[in-house]
Amino acid sequence: MQHITAVIITLNEERNIGRCLQSLIDVADHVVVVDSGSTDATETICRQFIESHTGWLTFLYHAWEGYADQKNYANSMVSDGWLLSIDADEALSEPLRQQLIQHKQQGFAQDTTYSLCRLNNYCGHWLHHGGWYPDEAVRLWPAGTAIWDGVVHETLTFKRPLHQQRMVGDLLHYTYYSIEEHAQRTMKYAILAAEKAHQQGKRASRSAIVFKPLWTFVNKYVMRLGFLDGMAGYVACRISAEYTLLKYSRLYELNHQ
Repeated sequence: MQHITAVIITLNEERNIGRCLQSLIDVADHVVVVDSGSTDATETICRQFIESHTGWLTFLYHAWEGYADQKNYANSMVSDGWLLSIDADEALSEPLRQQLIQHKQQGFAQDTTYSLCRLNNYCGHWLHHGGWYPDEAVRLWPAGTAIWDGVVHETLTFKRPLHQQRMVGDLLHYTYYSIEEHAQRTMKYAILAAEKAHQQGKRASRSAIVFKPLWTFVNKYVMRLGFLDGMAGYVACRISAEYTLLKYSRLYELNHQ
């Protein structure tokens, strides 16, 4: 039987964390939640799971250091077995749960990482097009073999070459509950991405400010069939284009300060 430890970082995730933890029962042998100072009921909900599942969940506080560093700190709590990295606003679908349980019983392949396909829920609608699906990412790997890097969209770097396999079933991602929430977070992420790009010496032209957002929308809404997701697909693709506009506008501003 393979041992799986699920790792989650949280900050004010009361609307999501219960669903996430519930989906991990019978899959994760242990869960580590690293919180950066929630002021809502996140900790209370986690402690309810601690009381009902003795020894299953560890709740820790760690001051916010940025997405990558926070996840690396959480991952450092796991020294052996397999590490399942999952966000608080995600949950295992039933097919994915069964696939993980089966792998636990039969054994994971050596020197292998496992990627999961994320199915994104946008304001109550599941997005199957527009580049939102399968949204594949490595989320399960042998503990101690990888570190996170990046400011906004953190990426994994592995300490040695590993094979990659895709798991059957979807990781359900409850992205945004409202268009306003998406727009606000888009502005935050776009500015962070622009600042990182500027630090790396990248530059933005006036033409990029005009044409890159247009290409983003055409690519996602038309070429990647985002229009098949109805109004939700249109809004998601439009805000993605606005993200590109904000990112390159801010980068241009930084380049010419």
